[in-house]
Amino acid sequence: MTKKSSVFLLLFITTASWAVDRNQHLSAGEASVDSNISSAYSMHSANMKQAKHILDFHGGNKFFEEPWAQSVGSVSSQDGLGPFFNSNACQNCHVRDGRGHAPQAGDGQRGSDFSTLLIRAASSKLSAAQAARVKGSLQANVGDLCIGGQLQHLAVFGVQAEAGQEVSYRYKTVTFNDGYALQLREPIWHLRGFGCDISADTVLSARVAPPMIGLGLLALIDEKTILGKEDIADSNQDGISGKANQVWSETLQQVVLGRFGWKAGQPSLRQQTAGAFLGDMGITSELNPTENCLATQLDCLKAVNGNSDQRDHHGQFEVSTRILDKVTFYTHHLAVPKRRNAYAPQVLQGKQIFNQLGCAACHTEQYRTEKSVEFSELSEQHIYPYTDLLLHDMGEALTDFDRHSNRVDGQLAVEFLAQANEWRTPPLWGIGLAQTVDPRANFLHDGRARTILEAVLWHGGEAQKSQKAVLALDKSQRAALLAFLEDL
Repeated sequence: MTKKSSVFLLLFITTASWAVDRNQHLSAGEASVDSNISSAYSMHSANMKQAKHILDFHGGNKFFEEPWAQSVGSVSSQDGLGPFFNSNACQNCHVRDGRGHAPQAGDGQRGSDFSTLLIRAASSKLSAAQAARVKGSLQANVGDLCIGGQLQHLAVFGVQAEAGQEVSYRYKTVTFNDGYALQLREPIWHLRGFGCDISADTVLSARVAPPMIGLGLLALIDEKTILGKEDIADSNQDGISGKANQVWSETLQQVVLGRFGWKAGQPSLRQQTAGAFLGDMGITSELNPTENCLATQLDCLKAVNGNSDQRDHHGQFEVSTRILDKVTFYTHHLAVPKRRNAYAPQVLQGKQIFNQLGCAACHTEQYRTEKSVEFSELSEQHIYPYTDLLLHDMGEALTDFDRHSNRVDGQLAVEFLAQANEWRTPPLWGIGLAQTVDPRANFLHDGRARTILEAVLWHGGEAQKSQKAVLALDKSQRAALLAFLEDL
């Protein structure tokens, strides 16, 4: 090799290295943790040094992990479960702070393990006044007359559960252009009300528990940055028309940007936490002071609750404001693991393919969080979450359904402005460790996808063009794409 060619090669290598972002392995900036084991999702921000913050984190973890008891329990700070509920502890759904899974079902059988998956409900038949409130984002939706806004399949002693639920699957084969075939499974939901019928006009929405990592960082992404990515009318004609959800804030008593949940229906982690206490465990708080009983559910209304104890052990609500604040702090600071092999040639090739496929149009790679005194460890961090936090049409196959498992009109609003066919772009950081944290973990909102590649192939709607491009990838390109995704 001549001296001239050696200089050219050195220049090429150096220039190529400049093109690689050398911070991208730090998914959560300085808050990223170095872990790739089953507890990788359960650590606090790596830059958390203040003793009080560490104590607050572990205090919140205690109430996140430990089960709550029915009515007046022996541990007065953790009673009040029910009357209706889906689980008696946050950690039961968010296994090791990770994502949930869909029930397993064998051939000709139905699965009934709904420990990490729940079903939301929204009526499609509204009065003019109800429709105006939903359209104005003053309320999320109007629930079903039989099960309310969420089906709780469990109940405390002496109360009849709202409904039963099972799932079976039908399968289809998708074939890549090179002949490689993959089997996808589609859920068929089997629901029955106890003592009443779920309305044929009700839109049902199955949702697995999402991972808890990095949420506090997403809360600090500047609102203008998120709204700046909206393109509801697809003015640039790229086929992508992201939409922000606008939701009601109980704290601010006004309509604000929605960021959290599968349909971006929650404005803050505190409100999301309080909503989960009530909806998933039947536990009241200052944000949700009323038990989740319908007027027709007399046994629910008469049930002894966690405030029946004359000791008045924690005030007016079943979860005290102090405990709610601790759990909220905990959810803010669950850290995102560092990437393991971000600069390997195959991984970098996979990232290039990811971008060429158009995936980055919704899965926005990076942001810088706002300055925050309250959440100092999360302040001004360069992060790589791979989400735009906007709603997107994901196609007919991923649209919500009715009681017969038929797809409903995708244009129906089911959660504030979010329609039946719309889902918030989920962050991809940490996804490669999902099944290390919990081997049963599944993907997509209803857990139908058993692998990351299956999840990709279910994309439709605004992502249909990208999905078709994925089917054109050859074996080595598929391997590179998966190497990148599994490294996130």
